[in-house]
Amino acid sequence: MVMAEIFLNIIAPILLLLLLGLFLQRKFNFDLKSLSHLMTYGLMPAAIFMNIYQTDFNMQLLVEVALYLFLFTLTMMLIGIGWSRALKLERNDAAILKNGISLMNSGNYGLPVSQMLFSANPVGTSIQIIVLLFQNLMTYTYGLYNLIAATKSGWNIIKTFLKLPLIYAALLGALLNGFEVNPPSFLLTPIQYLADGFMAIALIILGAQLANIKVKSVNIAVIITCFTRLIISPAVAMGIIFLLGIDGVIAQSLLVASALPTSRNSATLALEYDVNPDVAAQTVLITTLLSGFSVSIVVYLSTIIFPY
Repeated sequence: MVMAEIFLNIIAPILLLLLLGLFLQRKFNFDLKSLSHLMTYGLMPAAIFMNIYQTDFNMQLLVEVALYLFLFTLTMMLIGIGWSRALKLERNDAAILKNGISLMNSGNYGLPVSQMLFSANPVGTSIQIIVLLFQNLMTYTYGLYNLIAATKSGWNIIKTFLKLPLIYAALLGALLNGFEVNPPSFLLTPIQYLADGFMAIALIILGAQLANIKVKSVNIAVIITCFTRLIISPAVAMGIIFLLGIDGVIAQSLLVASALPTSRNSATLALEYDVNPDVAAQTVLITTLLSGFSVSIVVYLSTIIFPY
């Protein structure tokens, strides 16, 4: 009964918005690049700024989350390398598998889930924002390295990362929060309007992106990636959470974040650099579809194991 409530109250609204985006894309064929720019340069920075600006942080929390992310990410990277060697994958296939396992959709999917799940406790959403920032760093370092290590310099990767406005939105929110500066309402109000629109539009855009993905055949690497991302990843997260003694809302937020589907950016980068883009897109689509069930289970387990 509780599982059904979690699915209906948290996951089902997300899936409905994904389906709406898919339907609208099939009917009107939106310019997805322009919509992606709207998300990256408008709505997401506003949502990140408001969450960080309005949340009380402490140093212990930040240290715990940073240590967890380091251990969790390192473990998932090693698992990806292990699978690619065990399956004897070619370089391109190995890159897609490693990115599919290590890179999570913390933006369009994870942040809306957290906003629904932790609506009464903004700390949970703020934890997801820290995960999102870390995942973006991973995407434009480790993710890019896997795809184009031989053709792109380290400085160009850094420049790509530094162009992301969400970095500066997070820094500005943290500074204003730390120094207790209150911006004037004529500035804060439009930012709040943008932040309020983030959840729905992020999910509609993600659904629109999924509408263009075609699944012709599913190879073993895609199956292994989906299994690792949705099942092994939460098990690894739980082990690290217990190891570090994290509990309460922080543990809940980190565990839920670990169950998210593969990042859409992994497919975008694969397309941009022509590294098995069809396989990368299939991984994003299948993990996103299956995550409706897996995330529901993880949310349920998180409320039982880490109550607050």
